[in-house]
Amino acid sequence: MTGKTTMGVRSVTDTLGIERAAQDRGSEGLARLLGWVSLGLGVTALAGGSRVAQACGVDDSRTARMVLRAAGARELGHAATLLIPRRAGLAGWTRVAGDVLDLAATGQAMRNRRGERRRRLTYTMAALAGITAVDLYASIRATQRRRVYDGGRAYGSVTVNRTPEETYNFWHDFENLPRFMYHLESVRRTDPRRSRWTAKAPAGRSVQWEAEIIEDRPNQLIRWRSLDGARVPNGGSVRFMPAAGNRGTEVRVELEYSVPGRAMGRLAARAFGENPQQQICDDLRRFKQVIETGEIARSDGMPDGTSVKAQARQRPARPLARIA
Repeated sequence: MTGKTTMGVRSVTDTLGIERAAQDRGSEGLARLLGWVSLGLGVTALAGGSRVAQACGVDDSRTARMVLRAAGARELGHAATLLIPRRAGLAGWTRVAGDVLDLAATGQAMRNRRGERRRRLTYTMAALAGITAVDLYASIRATQRRRVYDGGRAYGSVTVNRTPEETYNFWHDFENLPRFMYHLESVRRTDPRRSRWTAKAPAGRSVQWEAEIIEDRPNQLIRWRSLDGARVPNGGSVRFMPAAGNRGTEVRVELEYSVPGRAMGRLAARAFGENPQQQICDDLRRFKQVIETGEIARSDGMPDGTSVKAQARQRPARPLARIA
């Protein structure tokens, strides 16, 4: 491929994690907005008292006013949770549950109201239905995002004594990747922007997926992602930047992955030395050797990185032979 090319079949923000920042900011921004809404509703319900009860059409019932105050306190709890990003997903569903209770209570109150109070309750019911729809949308979105991105991120950088053009050309040929990424068995190009990847998995298994390049800036950036339906959803990006003082090229790699088995899968992967963060550090070290010297130097003590298999093959240290 020549010239500056951006693959536009899918938006860049559809990549798995590497460029999901806009989506994350959107989800977090919506959660924070709902948090401020909860704060406003809670303060209004508790401070407004009789005025809020009158506006809602329940000012004629002491029990209804108590329920309104309880709802205000609950909204303050939602606000506190929603404004803490790490807990926002749980708070979204608790808001939905609270909305359902509010709708049920309002529906019950409407059965006993007539005239002006019933009209006010109708407006209240409509407002609650709208809030429920927004809360439901936000909660589903947050849940789907967690399911898709259940896994983690791996990243690393290395400076190589090659120009950005040389480094980019080497990496752009994805069939070169198994030369230094030992968890990959093969990468075979199927067309100019798609390729089939085969990777090693724990317990001696392997896994395959199709990937596509979604952004390509010659000598600057390559970004790819697995296609829909991959058993191990993943995405990645690699940037090529001139190193300071014309000392070669700084290569920055980011990977996003979803590990089968979730938490247990990640623990098993670490035990076998196949954790992606661990892999990427070893991969970049080998990449530097390959692109600078054309081969990878292996030591007797650690021939294949830091996996359990490699450590099992370590040999005891031996003194250097004396030269007569």
